[in-house]
Amino acid sequence: MTLATMSTLLADHRAVGAFNFVQLELAQAIVAGAEEAGAGVVLQLSQNAVRFHGALGPAASAALQLAHGARVPVVVHLDHATDETLVDAALAAGVRSVMFDGAHLPDAENLARTRAIADRAHAAGAWVEAELGEVGGKGGAHTPGVRTDIEDAAAFVAATGVDALAVAVGSSHAMTERAASLDEDLISRLAARVPVPLVLHGSSGVPDAGIDGAIRAGMRKINIGTHLNVVFTGAVREALAADPAIVDPRTYVRPARDAVAREVARMLRLIVGGAGEGRA
Repeated sequence: MTLATMSTLLADHRAVGAFNFVQLELAQAIVAGAEEAGAGVVLQLSQNAVRFHGALGPAASAALQLAHGARVPVVVHLDHATDETLVDAALAAGVRSVMFDGAHLPDAENLARTRAIADRAHAAGAWVEAELGEVGGKGGAHTPGVRTDIEDAAAFVAATGVDALAVAVGSSHAMTERAASLDEDLISRLAARVPVPLVLHGSSGVPDAGIDGAIRAGMRKINIGTHLNVVFTGAVREALAADPAIVDPRTYVRPARDAVAREVARMLRLIVGGAGEGRA
């Protein structure tokens, strides 16, 4: 498969699963899970993950190579970039889907800087996601009880020209328990008013039924990161507990990678196919 575009992936699926990776093994697991499910997937690299590696190049290059070699369409996406120079570096590296997160900025500055990013990204043939107000867990407007204003969202999209918008509807970043309850009525009203795909961040904390309900209400891109870390780490702990003499990382990383691949496949069946499709 050639490297896919976000527009094509969205056109071919009722919604798309977007999974964050930090290390190579997680990226491999995400692609393997997508191949098992027979569905396209978004392979996401966040600014925090880039910081962990110390540079964009190695992780972005690995993701792009995995995408080019995959048997299903794969989009490589830069997630939650607050550094505009990182967005530009990603575009220069061949990444054609980016999120500029200016939610921490004053509204007028967020709008202006997002508009400028969108102009540069579109000139490079890239797809742009943005955020109005911070998602819970980032310390901003999307703390429990706070929701995206529908008219503010519509005005922001019109003024910036972005291709997708992350909205606050009840989810929160970095949840390790899948207990979040989403406002599906708000999602429906946002989808009817905002003319671009809506993105659900913090989906790791949302149970299967909530994810399916959100998609039915109008969500198009489902971001998942922490949940895969929970699965990966759990499998590593199990392998190490079973044999305390293990010293070769391959011995415990391989089952962890396989466990994540199975979970990605299961979740993609749910996201793409609907309720009942993701059951193990």
